[in-house]
Amino acid sequence: MGVPEPVRNDPFPENRREDDAGAAFVLESKGEWWHAGFHLTTAIVGPTVLTLPYVFRGLGWALGFICLTVMGLVTFYSYYLMSLVLDHCEKSGRRHIRFRELAADVLGSGWMFYFVIFIQTAVNTGISIGAILLAGECLQLLNNLLFLVCLYKIMYSELSPHGPLKLYHFIAMVTVIMICLSQFPSFHSLRHINLASLFLSLGYTFLVVGACIRAGTSKNAPPRDYSLETSHLSRLFSAFTSISIIAAIFGNGILPEIQATLAPPATGKMLKGLMLCYSVILVTFYSASVSGYWVFGNKSNSNILKSLMPDEGPSLAPTWVLGLAIVFILLQLFAIGLVYSQVAYEIMEKNSADAKKAVFSLRNLIPRIILRTLYTTLCGFFAAMLPFFGDVNGVVGAIGFIPLDFILPMLLYNMTFKPKKSSITFWVNTSIMVIFSCAGLLGSFSSIRKLVLDANKFKLFSSDVVD
Repeated sequence: MGVPEPVRNDPFPENRREDDAGAAFVLESKGEWWHAGFHLTTAIVGPTVLTLPYVFRGLGWALGFICLTVMGLVTFYSYYLMSLVLDHCEKSGRRHIRFRELAADVLGSGWMFYFVIFIQTAVNTGISIGAILLAGECLQLLNNLLFLVCLYKIMYSELSPHGPLKLYHFIAMVTVIMICLSQFPSFHSLRHINLASLFLSLGYTFLVVGACIRAGTSKNAPPRDYSLETSHLSRLFSAFTSISIIAAIFGNGILPEIQATLAPPATGKMLKGLMLCYSVILVTFYSASVSGYWVFGNKSNSNILKSLMPDEGPSLAPTWVLGLAIVFILLQLFAIGLVYSQVAYEIMEKNSADAKKAVFSLRNLIPRIILRTLYTTLCGFFAAMLPFFGDVNGVVGAIGFIPLDFILPMLLYNMTFKPKKSSITFWVNTSIMVIFSCAGLLGSFSSIRKLVLDANKFKLFSSDVVD
């Protein structure tokens, strides 16, 4: 480690003033390290864990294990370095609670402030839209399970006498619930929801793993084939797409905002939160990827639940297991949508609220209700209109998560602590930046290629999600 930069004045004094409602309300600093662990776990460990068998399908056993392990180590290292930079700034009297401020301060560039806010907002809004879309799809999947048939028949007779409900109907239901939940005033106020989210992620992972083991040992077990694609070009594209998916799964892009919720002094607390989060990652990621790929091999679906619920033939797991897993996923998606909306809410609150008045005063409550309702409604509208948003989000993820989680933390560390160019730290950080810059470009190309190949399946307000 090199010599840290000298203490200097805070370049963002306006954000420490008493009238900064975004800091006072949305990013209030009252949390403990375990609360940060809950927030991190919700931001990283989501239903995307069920995509990992599909990732192994594009990489095979050996390369899949290697990529998953390396990506986990690199992201942990990356987040740790960023927490060190934030700790150093706090000790220097410049505690940053926003990613954009941290980047602009350390790198000394005004355009970096707008680059980060653009990328971060695009990624977070994309995830919020995706969470609503997937939650709507979960409701639609529940419709196909036998134990809810009677309930939905009642719903159909009351709400849709002319036929079954469409995907956009379910998305509208999810959006209404999200509008209600969006009124939690601060990131810190989500700590109990995110604790529940942590247990939900463990719950549906264990249910799916158990379902996969049962399916793999039953007499109806599907034939296993672990061979990769025969075409070298297709195999290459599949590998880069899989690597991009792993990078997006491990990404979050909001670590400074999560660390902002910690009560001062925050120094050293984030490492404990990271340890908690990665303990959950270790349990969920490996168990889901191994069990799913073991059963379905190169027939693994992009959502392993769909492999367990084939279009033809009986389900490969008990209906109640699949139904409970889907309910857990649905509930966690609400938490994920809330977490990734916090940056947007902070921007809104900073420019619309009055920090000198109480958080629930009419002066602050009415603008909050209006703005958050509009934002959530727009996310729900795009989720309903673009049920192929997964492909679009793949491009956004490759372009957004790579710079936010794999490049900027290394650059910020090197600029802050200035390690010697002959040191291992400098070359490790530089190598990660170069490798992931290339991976981001190739991943973007692969995602755009998939977008083009799937273009003929796209239909606005369709009732089928394009995988």
